[in-house]
Amino acid sequence: MPSILTPLPTRVLITVLTYPHPSVKSDEVVCTAGITEEGKWVRLYPIDYRYRPKEQQFHKYQWIEVNLGPTGAGNDNRKESRKPELATLGILGQPLSTNDGWLARREIIDRMPHSTVFGLMDQHQADKTSLGIIRPQKVLDLEIFPAGREWKPEWADLYSQMRLFGDPPKPLAKLPFTWKYVFECADNPKPHRAMIEDWELGVLFLKLLEGHDERTAAEKVLR
Repeated sequence: MPSILTPLPTRVLITVLTYPHPSVKSDEVVCTAGITEEGKWVRLYPIDYRYRPKEQQFHKYQWIEVNLGPTGAGNDNRKESRKPELATLGILGQPLSTNDGWLARREIIDRMPHSTVFGLMDQHQADKTSLGIIRPQKVLDLEIFPAGREWKPEWADLYSQMRLFGDPPKPLAKLPFTWKYVFECADNPKPHRAMIEDWELGVLFLKLLEGHDERTAAEKVLR
């Protein structure tokens, strides 16, 4: 009889962890991505991070291991996306040190290909690449823009349904601002803007609200 092989877990260094947003199919998701031991980008989707047990709540620049489904599973057909088997997720040690100018982290990041905005766009056209590192030639500014104060209707309805038919959802504040990097790349002098969606930014803003008005808290995030 043919044997059934148990898939081996993949080791991933988490480098991307965004502020959560509601999800119709998964209640809530956090966009998560990282670099495998083989030096490949991988997007782990979906992960309901705040609803994971404590022993599965990893941090950025921390190694995890998890069994992954095939590329293109579900509705996410981006080539780096893999559906994690969350029951198999485990954390491997502490986050990499920030000592010596983030040396332990930079040793991994600097080995990865770096590009420009247009370079990454060209790569996407060529082979559907959707993850990569952009190295700016110059950072010009950090901007703040007002954002909607309420979740869009389908997400607000989702929270109402969760209250009626399941466990109460964990409070999730809608951030009233958007933060963006403004930068130049070597292949084009025209400034680019990229939204900052890091988990840490959202948490910092909410913490700063404890002692400041909204605008002051939003500006202090950038300092």
